[in-house]
Amino acid sequence: MAAACKAVSAFGRPGGADMATAISTKAAPAAIGPYSQAIQAGRTLYLSGQIALDPQTGQLVAGDFEVQVHRAIRNMKAVIEAAGGTLAQCVRLTLYLTDLANFAKANEIMQTYFQAPYPARSTVGVASLPRGAAFEIEATVVLE
Repeated sequence: MAAACKAVSAFGRPGGADMATAISTKAAPAAIGPYSQAIQAGRTLYLSGQIALDPQTGQLVAGDFEVQVHRAIRNMKAVIEAAGGTLAQCVRLTLYLTDLANFAKANEIMQTYFQAPYPARSTVGVASLPRGAAFEIEATVVLE
């Protein structure tokens, strides 16, 4: 399991009755804005979108669409593992593609990481993504 740095903060009622935990790992790229890699609230983990950034350099990986999809999913997997979860616990995914002509290729790659019953999913065509990425993925995970 990847080492995680967890920062606890209170969300909701005074006195911290509703607690949320920020999940962070160096095995995935650092956030490039004012957001957390993920937030855990109870057994639910809400992941921010991951693009194909190299965790060590913070730069977009070189390569085609397939290379970007694999790197983004590995980044997402590292954050999930830092919270003690697995990809099999994903219940909802959103994919963002700058070219919907890559939809079939994204589906093919997704089947190498997920098995039936597959997570619920939306795929959205977008004009652009941060750092010129061609693919972004976000997830909701229910931890055991």
